[in-house]
Amino acid sequence: MKVLVLNGPNLGRLGRRQPDIYGHTSYTELVELCVDWGRELAYDVEVRQTNHEGLLLDWLNEAADEGTPVVLNAGAWTHYSLALYDACAQLSAPLVEVHLSDPAQRPEEFRHTSVVTPHAKAVVVGQGVDGYRQALHSL
Repeated sequence: MKVLVLNGPNLGRLGRRQPDIYGHTSYTELVELCVDWGRELAYDVEVRQTNHEGLLLDWLNEAADEGTPVVLNAGAWTHYSLALYDACAQLSAPLVEVHLSDPAQRPEEFRHTSVVTPHAKAVVVGQGVDGYRQALHSL
């Protein structure tokens, strides 16, 4: 089964961007881990990252059209993008929301709201990179 692991803005800088919050694993290492974890579950995992909201929406539309399950870390768009909310609403296959940190425990209040959560089968937060493994298992 094909699974898309979609990542939003700044996630391509993992390991270099605020490692005290997001960890020391690089984005390249995260991709390799997700593919390996998926293989263990008989999933064909494709990992993508973009800093462009429209591209993420296109990928979600593709998943909706193909009935593909999605693991999604939408980064900052999680907290305010109504277009993201609408794109997630159209998914028929399972959607699992994942965040490396726990947004609800972060000091910035804007991080406490997610437009993805209402459409997610499961939400995995605060588990670092291992949260992606947990998200794939929850599919």
